[in-house]
Amino acid sequence: MVRVIGFLIGLGFALILLLAFISNLASYFTNPPTPLAAEEFHKAPKELHLASDGPFGHFDKQQLQRGFQIYSEVCSACHSMKLVSFRGLKDLAYNDAEIKKIASDWKTQVPSINPDTGEEATRKPLPSDTFPPPFPNEVAARAANNNALPPDLSLITKAREGGAAYVYSILTGFQNQPPELLKKFPDAKTPPNLHYNPYFANLNIGMPPPLTTEGQVTYAPGNPKPTVDQMARDVAAFLVWTAQPDLESRHAAGIAVVVFLLFATILAYLAKQQIWDEVHRGVRPTGPLDPENQAKTRKAKAKAGVVG
Repeated sequence: MVRVIGFLIGLGFALILLLAFISNLASYFTNPPTPLAAEEFHKAPKELHLASDGPFGHFDKQQLQRGFQIYSEVCSACHSMKLVSFRGLKDLAYNDAEIKKIASDWKTQVPSINPDTGEEATRKPLPSDTFPPPFPNEVAARAANNNALPPDLSLITKAREGGAAYVYSILTGFQNQPPELLKKFPDAKTPPNLHYNPYFANLNIGMPPPLTTEGQVTYAPGNPKPTVDQMARDVAAFLVWTAQPDLESRHAAGIAVVVFLLFATILAYLAKQQIWDEVHRGVRPTGPLDPENQAKTRKAKAKAGVVG
């Protein structure tokens, strides 16, 4: 009886779920959801190929230095990078003296305490410090950016889908709203203090275009021409390094493991060929039902006086 009641209760729940599913399905087809401008005009990130891509990827140190230059001269005015230290720049082929000067000349100082008075003070950054943020707190950051909070860039290429390609697309994707968007969605006009960018999730981003003109940053001799596209590629490559500074060592370790496993597999196969292929399973050429064996069995039984 208990099982019957349990079955009926389960059947009732199943019928309720089925009716709810049918009702929602019918509602979906009779009243389809209203299309949104962000769904139709949002674009996937552009293709971007960097030296760090793929299992054999490595960092182009010259490109990383150019990307750091763009961050220090353009991006650092709004964006923090609080998980990266100055001494980490040694991976970009800067020497100790250069790193010390970069830290000392940094435009933002580090909060400190005056040892004589115990009052709050500031000091110049040291190579062991992380990059100090451009604003003292979130309130100040929002106040300076029309209530938009600039994200920290330390892990931005890991935190955003598309990685470096997303950063590159955002930096090169600022444009005027297309007429077909305003024609189809008249209420989707970009609000004041926002900027249309189809590579951003809701099409309108609070950050104004940071890279606007060719030569905005002056590269050292021997580097490519600092076009907007080139500068966007360089800073995207630099932000890959800030998010994954151990990328090269991980790739090297992965290749070593793959080579070891391949070598071990070959050795195991040769050992099997050497040892186990010579061991053959013994198979009797005849069995107890063979007529010759049956005759021998009957003869042995008769001789022993066994009946049956």
